[in-house]
Amino acid sequence: MKILSWRRHHYVARVSIFMIMVALMAGMVGCGGSVVEYDLAIDCNTGGSVATPGVGTFTYATGTVINLLAEPKTGYHFVDWTGDVSTIADIDDATTTITMDDHYSITANFAFGPQYIPMVAAGGYHTVGLKAGGMAVAAGYNSAGQCNVGNWTDIIQVAVGYGHTVGLEADGSVVAVGINDSEQCNVGHWTDIIQVAAGGLYTVGLKFDSTVSAVGDNTYGQCNVGNWTDIVQVAAGGYHTVGLEANGTVIAVGDNTYGQCNVGNWTDIVQVAAGGYHTVGLKSDGTVIAVGDNTYGQCNVGNWTDIVQVAAGYGHTMGLKFDGTVVAVGRNTYGQCDIGAWMDIVQIAAGYGHTVGLESDGTVVAVGHNSYGQCDVSYWDLN
Repeated sequence: MKILSWRRHHYVARVSIFMIMVALMAGMVGCGGSVVEYDLAIDCNTGGSVATPGVGTFTYATGTVINLLAEPKTGYHFVDWTGDVSTIADIDDATTTITMDDHYSITANFAFGPQYIPMVAAGGYHTVGLKAGGMAVAAGYNSAGQCNVGNWTDIIQVAVGYGHTVGLEADGSVVAVGINDSEQCNVGHWTDIIQVAAGGLYTVGLKFDSTVSAVGDNTYGQCNVGNWTDIVQVAAGGYHTVGLEANGTVIAVGDNTYGQCNVGNWTDIVQVAAGGYHTVGLKSDGTVIAVGDNTYGQCNVGNWTDIVQVAAGYGHTMGLKFDGTVVAVGRNTYGQCDIGAWMDIVQIAAGYGHTVGLESDGTVVAVGHNSYGQCDVSYWDLN
């Protein structure tokens, strides 16, 4: 039930983050046997900083692929990289790489104000969409007010649980509506949040300092994330929580009945997703790994390639491919995996029994369980 809030090109950039190929190849060594080296000068404007490798001048061997990470100050957002950008993987992404084959000078640019990127999120029996202007829309089951998001403004990300909806505001605060029996909506005091995730009956927030907060049902210890550090993304499943660490490794807590928390040996991961009882990881090379309940074949992703985003539902797994098409495995009782005809998709979301896709023009498609109208999104225009 974890949905990410980035467009496809952002995922493409993230796929390249950990593809570090530092090698001495033919032509890299000078006549005297010395390694050819180049300087990389990095600067930024007043709206933020460059955390990796920093601001200044650095020297690297030719062919070295350098990770770049630009971090905006509170109230600002990243705009782009300018300068000698010919070998930067994605100039529009704050997290990207540059390949050294000459002397380069680059600048990270920031602008004041929030950045609104349309996205979709899918929960138990409802669907939520974030518009480009920072407003939200919802369709589906509304027994506890989980679709009452019409008055939300300045939202930069949404997350959907079994029966509650969470919105991240541009100032780092959080709002929530819906079922609150386990206090999963008690997020009003949260600050400095940069990403939210909604599990079955609980809510998780990633803070600016890379630590994590959680509220709600903690029956299986899924909220025991207080000691987590250096986290760059979080995912919340039915009863387990997954954290992606900055070095590409993964940590998990909560229900482990099916081994869904057995992710300690994962490496080179760039995105994680948590389903009902399984966990999915997207690797830097575009392949996918999964552990946990495989009753419906939802973990049979070993042959997937060219994936740029993953999503996990209760018993199915979705993969968004580089070309904008989608693949799916797992439970298909309601047709939630019938996405073979989808194209031009930039983001996907998986709920209990339905699947949602955001198209590049801002329209939305959905398949699967629709008893409560959670798939009635064809009229949405999120752009």
